Amino acid sequence: MTQAPTPSADIVRRLVHTLVKDGVKDPAGPEVRPIPESAGRTTWWVGTRHVMRLAPDPEATIRLRREVRLRDLVRAHMPVAVPISVAQGEWAPGLACTLDTKVPGGSGDRQDVSAIGEADLAGLLTGLREVPARQAEVLGVPRATPRSLESLRRVAGQAAGRIAAADEFDAARLHQLTPPAAVQLAAQPGGAVLVHHSLTGDHLVVSAEGRVRGALGWGEAVLGDPAEDIAGLALAVGSPAAVRAATLAGYGARPCLRGLWLARCDTVIRLAAHLDGRDTTVPLPLLRTQLGHAWEAILLERVTELRAAAEEEKDLPEDDAY
Repeated sequence: MTQAPTPSADIVRRLVHTLVKDGVKDPAGPEVRPIPESAGRTTWWVGTRHVMRLAPDPEATIRLRREVRLRDLVRAHMPVAVPISVAQGEWAPGLACTLDTKVPGGSGDRQDVSAIGEADLAGLLTGLREVPARQAEVLGVPRATPRSLESLRRVAGQAAGRIAAADEFDAARLHQLTPPAAVQLAAQPGGAVLVHHSLTGDHLVVSAEGRVRGALGWGEAVLGDPAEDIAGLALAVGSPAAVRAATLAGYGARPCLRGLWLARCDTVIRLAAHLDGRDTTVPLPLLRTQLGHAWEAILLERVTELRAAAEEEKDLPEDDAY
């Protein structure tokens, strides 16, 4: 198998000339520069209004071509912008590329989402649920089996001790998720919807006013558990905001709490993997931020804590009660 060349500015510039001949007026071509966050220089800014994405291998080519088709399907259901592919082709034999429109705004990793922005997130979750599952499946979107929260809880329990020893986390907090609760929060049969599966901050485009203007990164979409997207939002905007958005979208307590605990267990496991050197792909500061977001208490938990405290006060001798 011939190894694909390393993407370069000259390769990207020639691609733009080839794919959009009528739109290139400057013989030198538009300014192109790699997006620093992309691995392997596979994503490039093209001028100020476009993004070039290059699939690095055959498997990524399949995902990229499926993603372009899926975006066309979901766009009508979305209250936020979804990138449009203005040109497609191959940048190396058998490796796909697409020139996409840039969605104006900043990254959700750097820009806070406002209260009105939470309504935008609710509309995003609602739109995902409304996409016809059969049509997505015809496009090749795979089905994903819901994860076992009990299995995840056990793995997170082992990881919690590791990050607690590094003074990064109070392992006792994980005890809130008991084995019966994990069983109770199991995914319900027949509840599969289109799941973006990567609704983290870098895939949310947020305006300076905190409105959510776009959703990027549709390559990991599956038909499966909607709690996965609630979990993704918990990492991006914090658990209270994620639960408020999911509630506005019509989700009840079970998927909201399930998403919350998926996010909490994931962040503990990922931080432990980074500290052990097993997975350092995500920067440590971002992992710490996501851990903090996921473990923010939601209103239901606060009310429960207050009730528990009140019950304890009733049991105290009268002189000890406040």
